[in-house]
Amino acid sequence: MIEENIKTELLERMDKLTPTMQKCVVEYAQSLAEPSPQGTSGAEFLKLAGTMTPEEAKEFLQAIEEDCERIDPHEW
Repeated sequence: MIEENIKTELLERMDKLTPTMQKCVVEYAQSLAEPSPQGTSGAEFLKLAGTMTPEEAKEFLQAIEEDCERIDPHEW
C-alpha cells in the first residue's frame, strides 16, 4: 500500500512531466516491481574451465581485441 503523502507527492511531480516522461516513470516503476534475474553461480562457470582449446582461446581473444575494444564516437 502506498503511503498517502508519497502518493500525493508522486502525482504532483508526475503532473509536471511530459507524457513521454510519465511513461518512462511508469516503466521504471514496473522494472522495480519485477524480480531481479538470477545469474549463473561461480561453480557453474568453473565447470567450463579448461574446455576451450588454446586455439579457440586465441581466436576468442583476437575477436575481443578487434571488435570490442574500439570506441566509435559516432555510434551514439
